[in-house]
Amino acid sequence: MTATIPEQLCNFYNNQFVPLDASADAEKKRYLDVTTPHTGEVISRVPLSSAAEVDAAVSAAAEAFPAWSSRTYKDRAQYIIRFHQALIAHEDELAELVVTEHGKTKDEAIGSVRKGVETVEYAIGLPQIAAGRAAEVSRGVQCQERRDAVGVAVSIVPFNFPIMVPMWTLPIALGCGNTVVLKPSEKVPLTLNRVASIAAEIFPPGVVNLVHGDKDAAQLLIEHPKVRAVTFVGTTAVARHVSSQCRALGKRCLALGGAKNHLVAVPDCNIEMTAQDVVNSFSGCAGQRCMAASVLLLVGEQPELLDLICMKAAALEPGRGSRQVGPVIDAASRDRIVGYINEAEQSGAQILVDGRGWADRPGSWVGPTVILHKSREDRALHDEIFGPVLSIYVCQSAGEAIEIENANPYGNAACIYTSSGAVAEWFTKRFSAGMMGVNIGVPVPREPFSFGGINASSFGDMDITGDGGVEFFTLRKKVTTKWTVPTEKSWLH
Repeated sequence: MTATIPEQLCNFYNNQFVPLDASADAEKKRYLDVTTPHTGEVISRVPLSSAAEVDAAVSAAAEAFPAWSSRTYKDRAQYIIRFHQALIAHEDELAELVVTEHGKTKDEAIGSVRKGVETVEYAIGLPQIAAGRAAEVSRGVQCQERRDAVGVAVSIVPFNFPIMVPMWTLPIALGCGNTVVLKPSEKVPLTLNRVASIAAEIFPPGVVNLVHGDKDAAQLLIEHPKVRAVTFVGTTAVARHVSSQCRALGKRCLALGGAKNHLVAVPDCNIEMTAQDVVNSFSGCAGQRCMAASVLLLVGEQPELLDLICMKAAALEPGRGSRQVGPVIDAASRDRIVGYINEAEQSGAQILVDGRGWADRPGSWVGPTVILHKSREDRALHDEIFGPVLSIYVCQSAGEAIEIENANPYGNAACIYTSSGAVAEWFTKRFSAGMMGVNIGVPVPREPFSFGGINASSFGDMDITGDGGVEFFTLRKKVTTKWTVPTEKSWLH
């Protein structure tokens, strides 16, 4: 199905697309160009919303909240079932939008839609998952627990997964009784714009809303007095700031930050499986995912593994199809990534696979790049590059590998490649990461398990998705009841 791209996007609230106020002055009617990273061509324009427009969307959500939250979990699940079916029906169209505005290959785009749909499936089960508990806690006294909605929830989502990350929060928030205002990245607003039009055919007005804009719109949403909860996915610096702001304002916050994921390969690893998994991890989605491999630590010299990784990485080609690699999001990202490769080479590192030649293509391309570092101080070993770049360093021992991984300020993901269960257990007990893999370089947990790192990769309350999402989007309320006089007295009752 071919995706239709509007020439100019609108905000969405009360199940209507609302253009910027035509009577507003020129400063208010600001727009940004939306480009495709494949060629750099302008494909649409996205509005930069003002305070009045943000308020209109939040107010619509606040007005819809009492009626939506008063519905039963089972009733809300019926809407989510229809939403789930609609997303499946529009899978190809949504994937094409992701390919066009973000640059993912078609396989990656379809995979991201399907992973988002998995969380919608989880939300369908909320009538069972979020059921409260009840127990007689003493003679004649019963305690009952229930989960109530928090209120208006804002979800500020990143550019790297235009549909999957929003689906981490939207269905669980809705299923728990909250109304939602989504703020897509201004770099990739088209996919969520289409999701909003799909939602308009399913949910009551004001339940799902969309505000376009840049960091100023995000700031307005965070500060809005009717917003009770905020989720954010982005860089560590911004996640830390969002979390601090929300706490100062008494709002719930779930903010995921950056990552520098370390993979460790020991000599007994399966060479073919490890090489393929490492290449998939660092080059998949052009390295633009917080779960991508950034650093591979070899415990001892492993020339056969190193050669196979380089061979597989060098065989990848630019494009949209299977076994190809798409562009990075924009020219600024391309130039920043190439800058890290240049700096590593100048510092004495060896460029084993060089993707800089792809940068000559129209658009924003960087090819898979493998760097063998001699110094542990190279910036590419420490900074989040967010591109298809793998830094490799040879460690003298398992202890040195753990020392390097633990010194990393982030704590998102880590992986050990080995054929030994004892070795796997030794490393997973010592990694400083919230999500760990054994022979899996992209160790994403799926529902009911929650996605989330530790240390400088996570701020605020709870993990995202799964049971962490249910906990975040609900208020636990407890009712203790006594109807009859107990036959046995206690100091408490």
